[in-house]
Amino acid sequence: MKDYLKSFFLGESYDAYQYFGAHLTKDGYLFRVYAPHAKEITLIGDFNHWNTTSHKLNKIDKRGIYEILVPEVKYDYCTYKFHITTYKNTTLDKADPYAFFSQLRPANASKTFDIEAYTFHDKAWMKTRTKNFDKPLNIYELHLGSWLKKEHNEWYSYEEIADRLVDYLKKHHFTHVEFLPLLEYPFDGSWGYQCSGFFSITSRYGNPSQLKYLIDILHQNHFGVILDYPLLHFVKDSFSLGRFDGGHLYESYWLDKRHSPWDSYLFDYSKPEVMSYILSSISYLIKYFHLDGIRYDAIANMIFNQGNKQLGLNEPGINFLKKANHLISSLYPNVMLIAEDSSDYSKVTAPTFEGGLGFDYKWDLGWMNDTLSYLKEDPLYRGKNIQKISFSMLYFYSEHFLLPLSHDEVVHLKHTIINKIWGNYDQKFMQLKALYTYMFTHPGKKLNFMGNELALFDEWDENRSLNFDILKYPMHQSFLNYFTMLNQIYAQNKALFINDYQTSGFEWLMCDNAAQNIFIYERKYQEESLIVVLNFAPMQYEHYQFGINKKHGYYVEILNNDHQNYHGNHFVNDQKIPILNQPSHQKETSIDIKIASFGALILKYSS
Repeated sequence: MKDYLKSFFLGESYDAYQYFGAHLTKDGYLFRVYAPHAKEITLIGDFNHWNTTSHKLNKIDKRGIYEILVPEVKYDYCTYKFHITTYKNTTLDKADPYAFFSQLRPANASKTFDIEAYTFHDKAWMKTRTKNFDKPLNIYELHLGSWLKKEHNEWYSYEEIADRLVDYLKKHHFTHVEFLPLLEYPFDGSWGYQCSGFFSITSRYGNPSQLKYLIDILHQNHFGVILDYPLLHFVKDSFSLGRFDGGHLYESYWLDKRHSPWDSYLFDYSKPEVMSYILSSISYLIKYFHLDGIRYDAIANMIFNQGNKQLGLNEPGINFLKKANHLISSLYPNVMLIAEDSSDYSKVTAPTFEGGLGFDYKWDLGWMNDTLSYLKEDPLYRGKNIQKISFSMLYFYSEHFLLPLSHDEVVHLKHTIINKIWGNYDQKFMQLKALYTYMFTHPGKKLNFMGNELALFDEWDENRSLNFDILKYPMHQSFLNYFTMLNQIYAQNKALFINDYQTSGFEWLMCDNAAQNIFIYERKYQEESLIVVLNFAPMQYEHYQFGINKKHGYYVEILNNDHQNYHGNHFVNDQKIPILNQPSHQKETSIDIKIASFGALILKYSS
């Protein structure tokens, strides 16, 4: 125990949950809690009718560790709390910070649960999974409570939704699913980003074993699982971590460092016990739920004070990120660590031994903002802003970027993706297909929030299911068909994913055409070559010639957003496209193609 507590108080423990919390022994459940500011603690629950005097915990360490063995509790789902008397002689009833399960909101007590109970059947997946640097990584970001619902607006359980989700991911050629946070949280409207328990899987959809079943089924069907993780802050609700033992145990002692912009408490990462708590939580989730990735929320606030570069570096936050990422990567070398980072801080995805933060991927929010800003413009004025399309490749190789069109872009009166685009109904759909062609052929891994594939006009509402009925309208169904084909092309062509982070995998063939708003680039791997043509203007070209790198062979069109299959006018290249020995744009050879108004084409080389 002495060595264990040493690592805990040094902020280096990755398995504090094995010591603290509620654990079943042959003699009953053993409850243990860290509460250095407490005067006295008793265990209350349904086993003793919430009696505040009958089960007093013993203080076993002068630094504030208490425990009690309760022989009468030998079963799961026993409901309990810690009744804490502070040094000011006030009393607090607190949920267990290390509980594995909790009551369904609005109730908030902890529950005993045997976390070892489930047996996974995913050995083949676990043995071969990687960080996917040289594989397709196409993430379907999903809020479990509103993707699909039963009649009367009821949730599906983790188990009930498993087969439905697998079928959908297969049908539309995704590789991974990313769940919005599934740790326990009291308010539905927070989507899980304001947690109350960092070891407790939310009871909204079932128990921890049922979530394991869902992940197991996904793995058996070759889909990876990423979990969104809010490590910055926690809820202020009185039953949770705030003022846990009468003092500021998890949050800062300093008022100006205690509160987040989201009306929650900030974790104080200058405290070793807090570092051990979150580090253990992340490790626990990966170990017991076989997660393939963790996406850390709001990393800019961990890097800079209040997320504002002008307020200086958040040194405790940076120190924790480096420590946590180094240790997690050592323990689980094939698990992806992903940063949602809006800052310009350098080396986010560089290894810690090179002075980096140690993430594997970073969201490219600059690409997202620039692209959507460009498409919002009237095409008459887009020529003045072509750098919003070309700029991403100037900085792309500085980090391992992931391209996101996430939940943040389709809520809070921000409009959905299609509604951010200039134009009338038909023009919006053509440009939406062009946007996604750009996204899936641009270097970097991909993420889309559920509903993006349906071209929804209504913003996401966590209180109701996605409107799959919209597919009865031909334009929406044809867009889904196009999106699905893009996913398939992305997964089947090595040029689109193997050399993502090497300069040899991408080359601009045209990026300065301000007059026409046409962009052309090549993705390549060994002898494989794909040429992407994007026309972000309402002009059509019967003959459009541009220079290429190949000298022999021909190209074939493998996707065109104006094809009749996708509700277009069928202005397509349906014959082999020969390579012409005619110089163009500093290239010795060229090709001549048709380009539709707001057209997007993918051409594949054949020798």
